[in-house]
Amino acid sequence: MSSLWFAYAWPALSVVSILGWVVLAATVLLWIAGQSWGWQEARSAALVAFLLFLFAVAFILGRSAYGVVLDMSRTRVAVGDDAVGSIAVSNTSSRPLLPADLELPVGSNTAVFHLPRMKPAQVHEDLFTIPTARRAVIVVGPVRSVRADPLHLLRRRVLWTDPVDLYVHPRTTALAGSAAGFIRDLEGMPTTELSSADVSFHALRDYVPGDDRRHIHWKTTARTNKLMVRQFEETRRAHLAISLSINTDEYESEAEFELAISVAASIGRQAIREQRELDVLTQKGPLRCETGRNMLDDMTRIVGAPLRRNAVDLARTLADTVPNASVVFFVVGSGVTATQLRSAAASVPAGVRSLAVRVQAGAPAARANIADLTVLTVGDLDDLALVLRKAAA
Repeated sequence: MSSLWFAYAWPALSVVSILGWVVLAATVLLWIAGQSWGWQEARSAALVAFLLFLFAVAFILGRSAYGVVLDMSRTRVAVGDDAVGSIAVSNTSSRPLLPADLELPVGSNTAVFHLPRMKPAQVHEDLFTIPTARRAVIVVGPVRSVRADPLHLLRRRVLWTDPVDLYVHPRTTALAGSAAGFIRDLEGMPTTELSSADVSFHALRDYVPGDDRRHIHWKTTARTNKLMVRQFEETRRAHLAISLSINTDEYESEAEFELAISVAASIGRQAIREQRELDVLTQKGPLRCETGRNMLDDMTRIVGAPLRRNAVDLARTLADTVPNASVVFFVVGSGVTATQLRSAAASVPAGVRSLAVRVQAGAPAARANIADLTVLTVGDLDDLALVLRKAAA
């Protein structure tokens, strides 16, 4: 029964506007009143309203034959960049089509495009620009044609395209060169653990059955008359972990929260460009970091909220989730105290370099130390490269 309702009844009833339902209700009430009390005026008014309704039906009958193409030149832009798109409409029928309106929903707003009278095979194209003042995922479309009567009692919509997601990524800044000094290079840092195969040579030792013969040092073997193999030190690959607090109680304003997201996105993007292993964690869970696009898409979806878990709790979760990290960043708001930062740093395993980026809108760039934790203050995204160079110095 429900399938029949949605297949037949609902499409027919959905074309009636709110004004149309009011007119229908008035028609019924006037007719009942006229019949019950013999009011000729009421019956006449009901008849006029009914004729208006029949007149409106004539405007929405018929079938339009449009070919509609919604083209977004880029579905991913940064905050402040204009997203440009176009709508190309063609008349695919063998007869001329009357003027009509096309509607394009853009988020919570709707843009209206007016189509002229179109001959068969004629193409009409409109360009549009979507301003991107803030980070968001904006649903663009579907494009729909609208046919309505002059009184707007009936309004018929036909969908012509699928909706398109427009990602407005957080603004980022280039950090080329500024990451050197605190992210381990490709060979990693040697540890005290020995290995039979790695990239950091340590010493020679006697051959043991089972050793890989490719590591035999033949010159020393010939000189000592016994098999000698190369011994290596295990290394740690560069692995960057970012803890981004989305607890809005730790930020003074929405602008400060957006700055924190931009800072984390800039650091993460640079790590991916340098082919580092990367993990980004928020109180809502990890973000995808396989590619820069995935990371920025997930950054775009972040929604801040007052949470019970603060930056310290997130730092402890990060230490458990990413135990092999070589560099850890805590990106926090100005509401996080020095005591809390010290507690966050205490959760990081020994030997792992930890840095806290404390965002405070309008504050001068600065660097300080709390025990082994380097604290960087960022008041503007353009200051990030500068404070990272100070950290690397």
